[in-house]
Amino acid sequence: MSTAQEKIQELIEKRVQARLGGGEKAIEKQHSKGKYTARERIAQLLDEGSFEELDMFVTHRCTNFGMEKKHFLGDGVVTGFGTIEGRLVYIFAQDFTVNAGSLSETMALKICKVMDMAMKMGAPVIGLNDSGGARIQEGINALAGYAEIFQRNILASGVIPQISAILGPCAGGAVYSPALTDFTIMAKGISYMFLTGPTVVKTVTGEDVTQEQLGGASVHSTKSGVTHFAAENGEEALFIIRKLLSYIPQNNMEETPLVACDDPIDRLEDNLNDIIPESAKMSYDMYEVIGSIVDNGEFLEVQKDFAKNIIIGFARFNGQSVGIVANQPKVLAGVLDSNASRKAARFVRFCDAFNIPLVTLVDVPGFLPGTGQEYNGVILHGAKLLYAYGEATVPKVTVTLRKSYGGAHIVMSCKQLRGDINYAWPTAEIAVMGAEGAVGVLYAKEAKTVEDPAAFKAEKEEEYRKLFANPYNAAKYGYIDDVIEPRNTRFRVIRALQMLATKKLSNPPKKHGNIPL
Repeated sequence: MSTAQEKIQELIEKRVQARLGGGEKAIEKQHSKGKYTARERIAQLLDEGSFEELDMFVTHRCTNFGMEKKHFLGDGVVTGFGTIEGRLVYIFAQDFTVNAGSLSETMALKICKVMDMAMKMGAPVIGLNDSGGARIQEGINALAGYAEIFQRNILASGVIPQISAILGPCAGGAVYSPALTDFTIMAKGISYMFLTGPTVVKTVTGEDVTQEQLGGASVHSTKSGVTHFAAENGEEALFIIRKLLSYIPQNNMEETPLVACDDPIDRLEDNLNDIIPESAKMSYDMYEVIGSIVDNGEFLEVQKDFAKNIIIGFARFNGQSVGIVANQPKVLAGVLDSNASRKAARFVRFCDAFNIPLVTLVDVPGFLPGTGQEYNGVILHGAKLLYAYGEATVPKVTVTLRKSYGGAHIVMSCKQLRGDINYAWPTAEIAVMGAEGAVGVLYAKEAKTVEDPAAFKAEKEEEYRKLFANPYNAAKYGYIDDVIEPRNTRFRVIRALQMLATKKLSNPPKKHGNIPL
């Protein structure tokens, strides 16, 4: 064998060694937990044969605690680039088979390299997290590595899409990278996120809690709102990433992806003409409205199990991606509260950062009252949504279906927050408050002097409804651009979006605003 052939053979053997990560026993152990290896996950996620690996031969530099005797090619993370549906993406996947995927200085350098490349090329970056945290043997170098990653997450925010999948443990400082990214996906049963684990919690607070109770997918998708999607398993988590990217441009300078649409733009939905109940106190399902008006009824909901009184997610109108924000009358009558406000605000800001038009469907009776909300800072949280809509420069189409009262009316993309096209259904009630509350304030003294207070109150409520609780009063001032027939909603929204395709609007020059956090 010639020298050249020997060197080529050495390369082939090193590649085989690197692809084994922590070795066959460690891979078997990973599989026994129902988990895939880093390379298996990449193969599932990316287009077949598209992955180009970088830094396969990197090893750690630590000489403490016997680490100088433990070297694995690639050092616990697989990095590189490939395509999803033919579009360039950058990826890093932590390899739990190598030192439990713990982060070393060199691992951080590998991750930072692909993040830097993603910024230069204007392409999404995807992190597949499965790690025991910082590599303790490396001490401050591991912490510095995390900080380098976080700094890049911050600078990339609003420039390129950043998506994190949690496919195993993610604890301590490691949680902050996913928290800084645009979307986080957790896999049920195999993933968890928390700052301090059950042992430390028990020591400090005396609280007995399992890993699942403390930071499992169900907790973060329902209680905290930390994760945007809770997948049934690792495969579904990767499928969600592919679907999510289909709605999002490659970077903040591109327009949203367009797909061929075979759903007629003038499709009439007669069921919408009858969907609003006769009684203002009865609910209906906003999902039915969304499903009726978007292309082929397809809707990718975000944070579906958190703050269910508001619905957010992606859909298409005539093939164009849009972000949908909609009150849900079936949950808490569709009121806004602290969680609903911050959930919607972050989504609105994401859509604005990446040129995704916003369609807002309004049926909101107000903000949830009570000390629980006031003590929780509902004023600040409501202001976040107000700020997000007011700051957004993307096309904004708002449709008011029924109630739109008081401060909640303003917050839900009203005309004065630079709503481009504001439609209302004939059933819309746009006013400072509902008829019952308004009459209670306006006629409190008179109600005490009449013979039949109930009849007097009913008469005045009807009078108030005719005067104020309708769309025509707002339309009279131009705050509503048109009152539309519900079954025509799809057509009117598409026409509005087509008209707004060339919209140009910019905010005053500044370093950045000070959003009410």
